Amino acid sequence: MKRTKNTARPRVLRPGMRGWLGRGRGESFYVQAADEWRGTSVQVCGLWPFAVGTGTPMVGVPLGRHIHTGATLCCDPISWFQRAKLISNPSAFVLGKPGLGKSTLVRRMATGLAGYGVMPLVLGDLKPDYVDLIEALGGQVITLGRGRGHLNVLDPGEATGAAERLRAAGFTKEAAQVLADAHGRRHTMVSALVTIMRGAPPTDREETILDRALKVLDARHHGIPVLGDLLRVIQDGPQEVRAAALDRGDQGRYQAITENLEASLVGLVDGGRLGETFARPTTNPMRRDRPVVYDVSSIDDTDMDLQAATLLACWSAGFGTVNVANALADAGLEPRRHYFVVLDELWRALRAGRGMVDRVDALTRLNRQRGVGVAMISHTMSDLLALAHEEDRMKARGFVERSGMVICGGLPGAEMPQLTAAVPFSRAEQDLLTGWQDPPAWDPAAGQEAEPPGRGKFLVKVGGRPGIPIDVQLTEVEMGIHDTNKRWHTVSRIGALETQGSGAA
Repeated sequence: MKRTKNTARPRVLRPGMRGWLGRGRGESFYVQAADEWRGTSVQVCGLWPFAVGTGTPMVGVPLGRHIHTGATLCCDPISWFQRAKLISNPSAFVLGKPGLGKSTLVRRMATGLAGYGVMPLVLGDLKPDYVDLIEALGGQVITLGRGRGHLNVLDPGEATGAAERLRAAGFTKEAAQVLADAHGRRHTMVSALVTIMRGAPPTDREETILDRALKVLDARHHGIPVLGDLLRVIQDGPQEVRAAALDRGDQGRYQAITENLEASLVGLVDGGRLGETFARPTTNPMRRDRPVVYDVSSIDDTDMDLQAATLLACWSAGFGTVNVANALADAGLEPRRHYFVVLDELWRALRAGRGMVDRVDALTRLNRQRGVGVAMISHTMSDLLALAHEEDRMKARGFVERSGMVICGGLPGAEMPQLTAAVPFSRAEQDLLTGWQDPPAWDPAAGQEAEPPGRGKFLVKVGGRPGIPIDVQLTEVEMGIHDTNKRWHTVSRIGALETQGSGAA
């Protein structure tokens, strides 16, 4: 019998995924992750199939990295609405406890959008958080407050010049519309100031008198009028105003009808609770071709009436400028401009006075038609639902429900029922948010608190889709601009100076 040679290959021992098992060998308990690179489909097409998609959108401002995968998330309400078509409303609502980076996140959006050609508009910076950023972008900083600056509510702004350009180009109807919008905005602001002064809105007859007096003032006054000029028109009682007052030709009756309105305007002109902030010519007129911030941080939180009136005036002036820019662009006289409006510390604005909720409500419903993106920032849902009237609370809840995207930082567990009633969050997402709001640990080596676990971490929610958890890391340039604790960097030396002085004596 012929024997055949065994040609089978000897068995080769190979290590397992974690190394060699057995005595004297050892196994690794940590497997180092493979290196990852990011590239376009053109650059990495030759590596197929050794490539995977990122899973996060890459359209918009780079906000941060996915906490679990490390993928970059690009996100902002204007890019996701205009280019990516991921949301139906160019707005974002940001929620989170203080000190976790909400304003920093929105400043990152504003910075990136400015690079895309979108103009940031901060219509009422109450802290301030955005002044340094707007200055770095070459924008316009408008300071308002007692003794710091004035905003004339009767100033039509750029509406008059825009109407002249439209008429010269043959757009007579559009010019009339721009002037009518400016008239309505000024009328609304005067009525709002009277409401804040009285604590109650003007009557229907007083509204009509104000409207007619403004028209008479525009027809007779040369230049830009102020509230004192409007007051004199009502005191003089021209025939057009007397007809609106229904005085029946009786001077005494006319004075009785206009007495309360005259008293309210006297309080606005001669420095009542609102001072002279709105009774003098505008100190620094707003421009439509640059980023703008209204710095109202000098107004104390206890001065609620002045804070409410100033915020309303800033919003009125800002959106009046946006309307002018849109009218000129529609006529082809200027390039199209888009604006990114930031409403920070929204809860303070809503509580500042009557009419604020309705103003924001109108803004969130018409931002698509106005060509603006909006970012609203508040601490918790409880802040929005703590308003005095149920009607206002329902409208405030609608701000979150209608937002194209909701971005949440660390939140307490008690907020979850109210939050999930407006936007669906899974149990895992809720646990993630409540974990981010935990207090920082004590670092015995440094002798101070460590960084809070939720600082810079946010969950981006769009509708019912799973949230995207990201970590926002600032560059060195941003750290210099986005510092909201500047006044705490220097330790107080008053006590040391007093001690030295007493020793020298």
